[in-house]
Amino acid sequence: MKNLYNDSRFRLIIFANIASSIGSGITMIAVPWMLVSSENGSAVFGYVTICMTIISFLITPLVGNLIDKMSRKKLLLTSNIVSFIMLLFFSVIGFVGLSYEVWHYIIIYIIGSLYYTVFFPTMFALNQEIFNKDQYKTLNGTMEVQGQLSSVIAGALASILLTKWHLHYILLLNVFAYMAAIYLYIKIPYVRFKKSETKGISKSKGTEGLTYMLKRPAMFLFLFFSIMPFIGVMITNYLFPVYLADVLKASGSFYGIQSMVYGVGAVSAGIIVPIIARKLGDEKTIVYSVITYTIAISLIVIANIPFFLSLMFFIALGNSGARVARNSFLMDRIPNEIIGRVDSLFRSVGLLLRILLLSIFTGMVSAGLIIYCFLILSGILIIASVFVSFSWRNGFEVNGKNIELKMKNKQLAKAKT
Repeated sequence: MKNLYNDSRFRLIIFANIASSIGSGITMIAVPWMLVSSENGSAVFGYVTICMTIISFLITPLVGNLIDKMSRKKLLLTSNIVSFIMLLFFSVIGFVGLSYEVWHYIIIYIIGSLYYTVFFPTMFALNQEIFNKDQYKTLNGTMEVQGQLSSVIAGALASILLTKWHLHYILLLNVFAYMAAIYLYIKIPYVRFKKSETKGISKSKGTEGLTYMLKRPAMFLFLFFSIMPFIGVMITNYLFPVYLADVLKASGSFYGIQSMVYGVGAVSAGIIVPIIARKLGDEKTIVYSVITYTIAISLIVIANIPFFLSLMFFIALGNSGARVARNSFLMDRIPNEIIGRVDSLFRSVGLLLRILLLSIFTGMVSAGLIIYCFLILSGILIIASVFVSFSWRNGFEVNGKNIELKMKNKQLAKAKT
């Protein structure tokens, strides 16, 4: 742990991430708010969100392929520089006295969404490449804490700046944040080592991530079900505001308190999960985290306001805990030359599930059936919990080459006797 915190690369990455996360976070809070506040803005924002989710789903495999083909540092810098130039342009529009139209908000939102689509998988692959295996748990825990704290700071600043600053000043702040991040990313000592390729893996095939996982079906299913808490969080980002307003009759300020409690739970996960994972292993930690999230989300429909806040802590703990342990699991077991395509595979699956569930739940919410949305989500999470628990209890053996279910071997042995 001390070696990680003393590593100049780690410190540069953390400070660069803080700068870019806070800057982009403020913009991605301010712009949707301004878009929704415009005429017919709510409907427009809904369509834009769905379209961007579909676009992200389509380009994520391409991003994964680029991550495995080119320098991760160069890709990270490119995404920051392009975003920097685009936002500088839109900031200048405001400073020269031109008014912002709805289409300006839409393009700025698209820029931010595309930046996130490139940034997160690239940073994940870069971290796996430049740090050692014994640092992964602490690394992923610290990244979770950094991400959550940056989100909290961005939210707090956005709530203040939205009432005091015009959009072009907010965009300029984001531009300066990107400048700081670009400078720090450039300073990271990095050499793209030509590693010996894993047997049977092609560097040029974009579908290699899917091929790799299909040869390991047990690992694929285990990892697939372990992303369900994250899918749940993405869906509840839409459901919770409606549930709080229509069912619990809570005020707008309560939504801010709920976000704060969630942040505390997520930061707690980033601190304690690496410690738990060292003692129990990544697989058990994933199982316990998924179960924690499932229990908490299943109790939402019977919660009053104080109980709801308590559940938010455990929802955050379960989701962030599963993500930290799962990221360490992936870094430990997936070869670095294919990590971009494997990671993009699961991100694509997650985006597809979000599109399907949001399409279903949007209609149900409009019909006043939000309680049933939570019941369906709870059912999906229970299935995920059962599968990850079953796979752990019956012993998935993960050694990087094959995965066998011990129960199946025992049954075969009994059949022979």
